[in-house]
Amino acid sequence: MSFWTNPNVTPKRNFRFLVEITNLATPGAAKGTESVVWWAKSVKVPAFDVAETQHQFLDNTYNFPGRVTWQDVNMTLVDPASPDAVSLTNHIMEQFYSIKSKDALSDPKTVSKKAAVAALGDVIIRVINEEGKDVETWTLKNPFIKSVSYSDLAYDNEDLRTIDITFKYDWAHCLTNDGEFFYPRAD
Repeated sequence: MSFWTNPNVTPKRNFRFLVEITNLATPGAAKGTESVVWWAKSVKVPAFDVAETQHQFLDNTYNFPGRVTWQDVNMTLVDPASPDAVSLTNHIMEQFYSIKSKDALSDPKTVSKKAAVAALGDVIIRVINEEGKDVETWTLKNPFIKSVSYSDLAYDNEDLRTIDITFKYDWAHCLTNDGEFFYPRAD
C-alpha cells in the first residue's frame, strides 16, 4: 500500500535533517548537542557510481559490474554570528594543515589523512521524521575536508552569508528503520 492512501504513513521530507560533526566544538552549546550543525542549510546525501567492465566473446558483448566509487558530499552552511561558522571551519583546518605564515617555515605541520580525519571526526547526516526521530542515518567513513568556499560579499545582495564545504570519504554506512547497510571501502 502506498503512502498516498494510508493516513498513518508519512513520506521522508527534504527539509527534515540534521548534520553532526563529532569533533566540532560549539561554544555555549547544550550538553549532547555540541556536535549538531544546526546552521546547515543543505547537504548532499552520499552517492556512488558502479564502474562497468565489458568482455567480448565471439560476437557478443557482456557487461560486468566493477568498482564502487563514492561521490563527494557537499554541504552549505549559513554563517551565524554565534557560533561563528568561519572560525569553526578554520579551527578544523588548523588541526591538520599549516596555515602559511612566517612561522610555518620553522614549524611545518605534515598533512596526513590520519590527522585530517582525526580533526574532523565523524560526519553524520540524519534524516528525521515529524517527531524528530531518526529514520535514516548516513555516516561518512574516514572523511576529510576537500574544499571550503566562503560566499562573496556584495552591497547589492541581502542574502545570508554561506560556507560551502566538500567532504571526501572512503565509504558510507547507512542505517534505516528497515536495517543496517554497510558498504565496502571504495578503492
